[in-house]
Amino acid sequence: MLNILYRDERIIVIDKPSGLIVHRSVLDWHETRFALQLLRDQIGQHVWAVHRLDKGTSGVLVFALDKDAARHLSQAFEAQQMEKCYHAVVRGWPQPAGHIDHALSRRYDDAEKRHDPSKGEPQAAQTDYLRLATIELPVMIERYPVSRYALMQLTPHSGRRHQLRRHMKHIAHPIIGDSTFGKGVHNRYFAEHLGAARMLLHCSALTLPHPDDGRLLTLQAPFSGEFAHLVKRMGWQDSLGTGSIQPAALQSEP
Repeated sequence: MLNILYRDERIIVIDKPSGLIVHRSVLDWHETRFALQLLRDQIGQHVWAVHRLDKGTSGVLVFALDKDAARHLSQAFEAQQMEKCYHAVVRGWPQPAGHIDHALSRRYDDAEKRHDPSKGEPQAAQTDYLRLATIELPVMIERYPVSRYALMQLTPHSGRRHQLRRHMKHIAHPIIGDSTFGKGVHNRYFAEHLGAARMLLHCSALTLPHPDDGRLLTLQAPFSGEFAHLVKRMGWQDSLGTGSIQPAALQSEP
């Protein structure tokens, strides 16, 4: 059962788990479970996907419950009328705060490549980041005797595909668990020794205009599962504020 964060007559919002794709894709042709299908079956009515989260990313995911709401919400996402807040664990210690202004070439699905084989011109992309907490572990993973990691708050101001993952790689602080843009040795260490085998990127909050009257609706998804366990293990929970981690997830920590 998917965790429903909010529902009214026009929209429904879930906390998407890591490892679940939003809808059927030629890139994940072997997958048999999709958030759209699971949610439709769970509530017994059709839903429309209005944006996407990467398969490995967890957190706030919005669906429309009718075509008109889908149109309004899709337009709002395209016009960047949403405020998004993500949290991530990255390799190294970035600056305490910063702004990334780095254009990104467009990335296509396989189906899109059949119609337009060119990658197109790079598109403007901006991300703000804030370093919330750090840790230095006494383990040698690369060439240094210790390994540093940081908990980050990321705010994208554009909606390019894989933007946060590519931007963090661009500043040499890739997201842990990212098999495409990250570093395999660190990903394996977290999976094998710290119990975090997923990509450590979570959409924790999203503010959007409601399709009925434009009123702003803020939706939040606390950390849970492997991400919540890791945050507690690193001693980072106080840096997130009250309500950022689901209590049940912490109580189950061995």
